[in-house]
Amino acid sequence: MKTFDAIYLKEKFNLIKIGEKPINTRIHRAISWLKCAEEIDDNMDLKFISLWIAFNSCYAMEENSISLNEQQRFKIFINKLVTHDVDDRFYNLMWLKFPANIRLLIENKYVFKPFWDYNRGDKVDWHKLLQISIANAHQYLSNQKVDLLLEIVLDRLYTVRNQLIHGGATFKSKVNRAQVNDGANMLSLLVPLIIDIMLENIDEDWGTVYYPVV
Repeated sequence: MKTFDAIYLKEKFNLIKIGEKPINTRIHRAISWLKCAEEIDDNMDLKFISLWIAFNSCYAMEENSISLNEQQRFKIFINKLVTHDVDDRFYNLMWLKFPANIRLLIENKYVFKPFWDYNRGDKVDWHKLLQISIANAHQYLSNQKVDLLLEIVLDRLYTVRNQLIHGGATFKSKVNRAQVNDGANMLSLLVPLIIDIMLENIDEDWGTVYYPVV
């Protein structure tokens, strides 16, 4: 499966960008953070964070434009991406590159939000919810329910993102390294694919850009 780096995507962007559309700002920002991540080889914490910012640049919308939580934003954005993914590139990526990584990520309780809700005192049966989530993920992968599988994967990675961004992890910690490393490796392939699909559908309405240039 062909992969794309920031240089390729930047050249493609320069050839097809149109006028002063908000999508131009999104793509420009996303590629800049992708390039940053590609230049980081020895620090998976910073690589993950840079890739998440690139991803965030692709989907984040002005808060006043639509009142949704992060999971709802994921769902809308992912559905749009998968609809435009006519060559099933997301499925091929997850099936050919990530099956083992996805299984380990999905089964890891430390990136499952209800586990932390329980540890914060919420009365939630996180064991049961985790098993349901694992079963759903396997079903989505085998039945090519790409949008639903991506939602689960990104929901897990969002927990990793929160741990890093909100000071819930030690820099270069030896604890729970697997989810950071796997997350960064997944995002390093997912983010360029997301950007490329957006470029190929640059006339699509990708929403009001967050913090527009003024």
